[in-house]
Amino acid sequence: MKITARLTAALLAVVAHASAMAADPPSYGDLPGAADHALIKRFAGSWLAGQRTSNWDAAAMPSSVELSKSDKRQFKDTPLNLEGKVTQTVYIAPRGKSNLEVWRNYEQALNAAGFKKRFACERDCFDLYFAWLKLSDPMKGMVWAKGYVETPSSGRYSLGSALSGDEGRMLVGTLGKPGQEATVLIYNSLAANATTGLVATYVQVVEPKPMETGQVTVDPNALQAGLVAEGRVTLTGLFFDTGKTELKPESKAQLEAMAELLKNQPTLKAWIVGHTDNVGGFDANQTLSMERARAVVLALTAAPYKVDPKRLSAKGLASLAPVAGNGDEAGRARNRRVELVAQ
Repeated sequence: MKITARLTAALLAVVAHASAMAADPPSYGDLPGAADHALIKRFAGSWLAGQRTSNWDAAAMPSSVELSKSDKRQFKDTPLNLEGKVTQTVYIAPRGKSNLEVWRNYEQALNAAGFKKRFACERDCFDLYFAWLKLSDPMKGMVWAKGYVETPSSGRYSLGSALSGDEGRMLVGTLGKPGQEATVLIYNSLAANATTGLVATYVQVVEPKPMETGQVTVDPNALQAGLVAEGRVTLTGLFFDTGKTELKPESKAQLEAMAELLKNQPTLKAWIVGHTDNVGGFDANQTLSMERARAVVLALTAAPYKVDPKRLSAKGLASLAPVAGNGDEAGRARNRRVELVAQ
């Protein structure tokens, strides 16, 4: 009876495993609807395992590398905070190809196309890999990489974790015509780990592109409702270039709504408060948040709005009052804001 029971259990396990195999999406085939980016073609014979394209978004990329006092590689200086069209693609190279062979082919092709390198890490990049995850974790949102990679012994790993620190290599730079240069990050590693015998390549391209504007209208009544409910309201219609303090022209609708609110509430005095994420030095962020708040005050007190300067005061809080975690770009984007706070 014990042998029969064990045999039955083993057979059930095999059937369950076979059912799970059948239910999984097929591997080793391009993701339907996805294609190589126009600037960078894949390593010959690779399959496109996952891709996500955002018509306009923000992306953080490392800008340079240095050795720490303990001889560990780490990112140096402020990261590149980019905005534009963002394309992320993951490839799996044919079995039998080494990571170095894949890496050298990408490197040679990019150099031949006029690639301008910011930095490269070709060996001992394990620490840099984890620093990259802290800066902008590409795997946290890699639900768009469907399927799995298999080991020769029929083990499997989700494509969502295809990148690893094993034999990791990274390259960052720009490609394209002057004034239209895209920023490119290439990361190669063993796919999941050494047991797969496969190489994964992550390609991220950020192309400069203006954001489509005029998609949001601002109602002064909504601002007033926010002040009544919470004593403050986030001014989502104010726009600045990355790292800059000048208001962009598409901020006009938000400024008009603020001016209308202040006109309708003649006794209202307000703080204009700037906030940043935690990327970069605190002092620099403090200055950036203060100068952005001051830019809003100056815009409202000048023509055509001419709000009494005594009614508005600018403050900068840097990253001291986050409304979301700074662990990913979505949270950092929410933290970069300007608020109207009733005094």
